[in-house]
Amino acid sequence: MSTLEKSASNGSAELKLTKKHFESDQEVRWCPGCGDYSILAQTQRTLPGLELDKEKYVFISGIGCSSRFPYYMNTYGFHTIHGRAPAIATGVKAVNPDLSVWVITGDGDSLSIGGNHLIHMLRRNVGLNVILFNNRIYGLTKGQYSPTSEFGKITKSSPFGSVDHPFNPVSLAIGAGATFVARTMDRDPAHMQKVIKTASGHEGTSFVEVFQNCNIFNDGAWLKYTEKEKRADNVVYLEQDKPLVFGANRDKGIRLDGFRPEVVSIADGKYGESDLLVHNEKDEDATYSFILSHMMDNPELPVPLGVFRCVDKMPYERALNEQVDAARKKMGEPDLQALLDSGDTWEVK
Repeated sequence: MSTLEKSASNGSAELKLTKKHFESDQEVRWCPGCGDYSILAQTQRTLPGLELDKEKYVFISGIGCSSRFPYYMNTYGFHTIHGRAPAIATGVKAVNPDLSVWVITGDGDSLSIGGNHLIHMLRRNVGLNVILFNNRIYGLTKGQYSPTSEFGKITKSSPFGSVDHPFNPVSLAIGAGATFVARTMDRDPAHMQKVIKTASGHEGTSFVEVFQNCNIFNDGAWLKYTEKEKRADNVVYLEQDKPLVFGANRDKGIRLDGFRPEVVSIADGKYGESDLLVHNEKDEDATYSFILSHMMDNPELPVPLGVFRCVDKMPYERALNEQVDAARKKMGEPDLQALLDSGDTWEVK
């Protein structure tokens, strides 16, 4: 590591990074009880274990409560403009491919004005780590419905109920061709740390949706899944090569009826674990992960948490830089003035 501290025994030694090394001197200014605190804390706890120099990290955000994040990280960072974090981050990664670049965004920032930037970043497979805070509301602007708010949601901007049908962020990411897609939640710190660590090791775009509570403007949006007494019967954790089993007594599972997932009991002997869907995040065909993503849209099914998809594909920045290197070898070092003077030119009088 690049950071050294003096040691009484040998004069100097490598400093082991901890959560504190990633905490900035800025006062954290989120509402007390906000789920953002958990996401910040789990990120700061996870990064030391990734064994990168602290100077290799860059956090880039757009607009919204989540986008204060770079101020609170003692790393390089950039608080950009509404919806444009993917564009800025793509530029950073393209010219500095050795950096670990993180995009911090919210459901309003990335799925509304930033929608096109998001899908094309995912399509290109830029080597970025995206954490999307999903609280189903516009929090910074005080409680308007967002692109993930439920149909019929009553808010300050939809007093008679929203008539918009919401985005499913995981389905959107898979549909855009994302090579790594996962979901976790603010009230399961251990799971969040595991997902963030796994996402950071993916080559290409990693997309992580976090169920995040806004206790001021949309309190309890995810209670069905986040509260310990309800979680077991409403959440199924995805683990590679393992059957989809859930329930407080681990007595329920998910099987496919054609292309439709259904809940079955594995306690009465009619079905066993061998009849259940076995998770395969490595499936190159996105059909399976897309089916999983839509389980969230069926209230009779548990919501999957974990890694939906993790497949290999050349990242954008590597392909781009290989192309540039090949052009240099073929055409020589670039000369801007020669380029401007080439071809048809004219003089304006």
